[in-house]
Amino acid sequence: MAEAKLNRINLSEKDYEGAPSTMCRGCGHDAISASVIRAYYESSIDPRKVVKLSGIGCSSKTPAYFLSQSFGFNAVHGRMSAVATGANLANHTLMPIGVSGDGDTSAIGLGNFCHMMRRNVNITYIIENNGVYGLTKGQFSATADVGSVMKGGKVNDIPAIDLAELAITLGATYVARSFSGDRKQLTPLVQGSLHHKGSAILDVISPCVTFNNHEGSTKSLKYVKGHLDPIHDLDFIPPFENIEADYDEGTDHEVSLHDGSRIVLHKLGKDYDPTNKAQAIQAIHAAIAEGKFLTGLIYYNPHRKEFAEELNLCDIPLSELTQADLQPPLEALDQLNAEMMK
Repeated sequence: MAEAKLNRINLSEKDYEGAPSTMCRGCGHDAISASVIRAYYESSIDPRKVVKLSGIGCSSKTPAYFLSQSFGFNAVHGRMSAVATGANLANHTLMPIGVSGDGDTSAIGLGNFCHMMRRNVNITYIIENNGVYGLTKGQFSATADVGSVMKGGKVNDIPAIDLAELAITLGATYVARSFSGDRKQLTPLVQGSLHHKGSAILDVISPCVTFNNHEGSTKSLKYVKGHLDPIHDLDFIPPFENIEADYDEGTDHEVSLHDGSRIVLHKLGKDYDPTNKAQAIQAIHAAIAEGKFLTGLIYYNPHRKEFAEELNLCDIPLSELTQADLQPPLEALDQLNAEMMK
């Protein structure tokens, strides 16, 4: 039997797995979990330095299915964003990843979600978006498209919230959309989010095979596969030793990676700049008008400070400060007052 391949911190991909899934067979959420496992493994991130967060819903069960060695907190319905903000400020040395659903995020949790993005809290936030409430028998969620049909025949006539557009508008600095079944695209998007400092929002269309995979659903497996509109090819090279590639648009270029494997890059000539906020929102609107799902890295801003840095927090995590650190002596207060009087 061949030995398992190890990454740069001598862990195998199996070390990043979790408990066996209890999702419905064929659920897109399991495919997302597989991409998350692969992304952490390939990025050589120590799972013991990760904190997993979730709310309530089918999607919020999935952190149990990856990174069993990580810290974890399952919050109440819609409050994951608030808990994630607190966890990040209490210990900004841990890498947070949150998994939520379209109901958990776009309905009861929308207010908290908005302020998390406005503050640019450092987190990889994956939305497993299927347009329905799977745990309560398939009612429309706030991301259900106009004209989509519920399994029982009801037609949705209320406009959907586009969570990618909302994230860009409210201040998130890494916004992407993908499809649960497109592991080739999804895994590097997750990897990119793990190395980003700030609010990284991944809206992943994940068909519900039980309540939203029928004729008339705009988030069924068949419909989504026929309406994907990828804006570029994606790959992610972890920031170990620098690998440079200089080649012209429209041409191929072969690159040797750190593990000895080779990839062929193709630089697209399509004029799309993910750092242009106005163009990103316009691209989303154009895709919606054509009934398509725009996929790929839609918006990216590497220059804005994350929330903990903006607050100028000390290097020692707040959760590890001692009583002496939190309650300085009277002499320190007198010295501070004296300096402020100058």
